[in-house]
Amino acid sequence: MTATEAGAAFRQLRSGFDTALRPGFSLPRLGGLMSRALAGTLLDLSELTVLTEAATGAYAVTAVLAAMAGARHVYAFTKATRHGTAADARQQTLELADSVGVADRIDVLEQITPDILQQTDIVTNSGHLRPLTAALIDKLPRDAVIALMFETWEFRPEDLDMEACLRRGIPIVGVNERHPSVDVFSFLGPLCVKQLHDCGLSVYKNRIAVLCDNDFVGSLRAGLANSGASVDTFDNAQAMYRDEWDAVIVALRPAAEPRIGSPEATHLAACVPAGAIVVQFWGDMDRTVLSANGLGVWPTAPPASGHMGILLSEIGPEPIVRLQAGGLRAAEWVRRSRPVSSDGVAQIVVQPRSSFRQFTPDPRR
Repeated sequence: MTATEAGAAFRQLRSGFDTALRPGFSLPRLGGLMSRALAGTLLDLSELTVLTEAATGAYAVTAVLAAMAGARHVYAFTKATRHGTAADARQQTLELADSVGVADRIDVLEQITPDILQQTDIVTNSGHLRPLTAALIDKLPRDAVIALMFETWEFRPEDLDMEACLRRGIPIVGVNERHPSVDVFSFLGPLCVKQLHDCGLSVYKNRIAVLCDNDFVGSLRAGLANSGASVDTFDNAQAMYRDEWDAVIVALRPAAEPRIGSPEATHLAACVPAGAIVVQFWGDMDRTVLSANGLGVWPTAPPASGHMGILLSEIGPEPIVRLQAGGLRAAEWVRRSRPVSSDGVAQIVVQPRSSFRQFTPDPRR
């Protein structure tokens, strides 16, 4: 059976632009994952209007989740990106929506009018909508909220105009990705294992150093250890010691300069045997100096600055579905004036922070 025939027999979204069809992205499976996420998060957008994106691959679920959750109306903005054309995004979003019976609740747009903004209750901080400018924020109702769609410590000032939000009193709502109903952090370990498999390491019986200065550390350590690796963690490159390392995972919060520059590369080269691989999970690296020090680097093509080295959707659509449902649920919670607690699903950005993230992607776009 050809790829075309397989796609016709088992309707599915492509996991990425110009990639092979994967049955884990079939429309029936996506529908089931979305239904489970809605039930798990108790997402209820009734009487609320949502402005989000129409996207390709796993991110086509965002607008559809909002519609399935009973939103009064969903406006899904799209544009051409390296992940696909506006027509691709329209087709994939509406095809998915049609498969679960909510296509009539979604308008796919290539222009956002003031009238749409004035009736919007929730705006998602999604790739096609970024940056959320002061001009956009100033047209929102005063009781609108912005769904950050990830945790507050990952807030990026370049994504949206914080001053406009403060001036208007519009909250920026993060999602607790470790809340039991969301549980996206648990996918980070398997994602890292997938990245190591892709570069040719078994993980099992491998000796792996993880450089991590952020909340990803526990999930990465657990995922690698559960796959049989011997793991040690360090919060910076200079803390690492010499050993028979098979790989060094870089998972450092991005900054203005590469987190692995010349001093770090020199130190890593002194700590690892010949053939060890430096794997970019998150955080920019100077690949030229790593290569000059005789270190192997993965992935071979660098991600955009501040972006992850592997897309979350590489291990399937489920983590994306859970993250998007959780992000919408957190925004709904605050929009309905419910209390925010440290162990709840919603978080509030209280001041600008200088961290980066790209899941998404799109995962990251």
